[in-house]
Amino acid sequence: MYTLLRAAAFSMKPVKWDKAANADRMEEFFCRAAKLKARLALGPEGVLEGYVANDVIENPALAPRMEEAAEPLDGPSIRRFQRLARRLHISLAFGFAERRRDGIYNCALFISPRGIITGRHHKTQFAEGYHASWRFNRIGRLLRAFDTPYGRAGFLVCNERWNPLIARTLVLDGARFLLIPSFGSRNHQQNENVLARARENGVPIVEANVGMNLIVSLGEIVAYQWGCDRLTVADIQIPVLPSPSAARRWEREYLCEQGPEMRRRYLQTLKKLRTKKRRRKRS
Repeated sequence: MYTLLRAAAFSMKPVKWDKAANADRMEEFFCRAAKLKARLALGPEGVLEGYVANDVIENPALAPRMEEAAEPLDGPSIRRFQRLARRLHISLAFGFAERRRDGIYNCALFISPRGIITGRHHKTQFAEGYHASWRFNRIGRLLRAFDTPYGRAGFLVCNERWNPLIARTLVLDGARFLLIPSFGSRNHQQNENVLARARENGVPIVEANVGMNLIVSLGEIVAYQWGCDRLTVADIQIPVLPSPSAARRWEREYLCEQGPEMRRRYLQTLKKLRTKKRRRKRS
C-alpha cells in the first residue's frame, strides 16, 4: 500500500544577501544527503538569498537590492542546482526569491534527478500580512500539486503549514506527500500542526526549517533534529494511488498471508484448550 522513499531535510541559517556563500553550503548539504542514499533532499524557505523580504518591509530602501538578489527560473544559481541534481541523481528542493515580470515571489522549487524543474509554488499566506503595493513580496494565487519521480507532491511554505485548507487542497489535487521549506516557528505547537497535517490527509511530510528538521510518515514522527547545520534522513511511506489493480494486488498479498496466520491461530487455540482440560483434570 506504500512505496518507500529515503528523504533528507537540512537546517541551515543562511547569510542574508550572500547568495554565493549560501549556495556553497546548500551544495554541501545536498552532496551529504546523496552520500546517505537520500533520493530527495529539502532545504529551508528563502535559503538562497537569506529570506530578506522582512528586511525590505522594515526598510523599503532595500527593495532595489532585493530585486538584484532575486533570480528568475533560468538564473545562474538555479541552473547550478539543476546541474547538481543531474550529477548526484537525486531530487533537490528549496526556497528562494523568484523574480518575475510582475514582481518577486517567495518560491519553493523542485528539481528532478534529471535536472528538470517539475514543481514550483508561490507562498500564499504570509505571517506579516500582505499589501498589493509590495512588488518585492508578491502573494501566490494558485495551489497546485506537481509530478515527481515518486508520485505527485505539494509544497507548503512556512506559515502555510498552519492552514489545513492549503494542505487538503494539495492532497485533493493528487499530492501523495508534502514538503515544507520553512523559516519560522520551531516550537512544540508547530510540530503538532505539521503532524496534524500529515494525519488529516494520510500523507508523509518532510519539513526543513531554520533550526529544526521534522519528518513524518504513517502519521508518526520518524525523524526530528533541533539546531542549525543539521542533516536529517529518514524513510517515508508514500501511499499508493487508489485503483482496482492496486486493490487486487494488496488483496492477494493479504489473502496469501491469511492461510499461515489462520493456521497459527488455530494451533494456538488448540493449545489453550488442552491446557484448560489439564487444569480441570488436576482440580
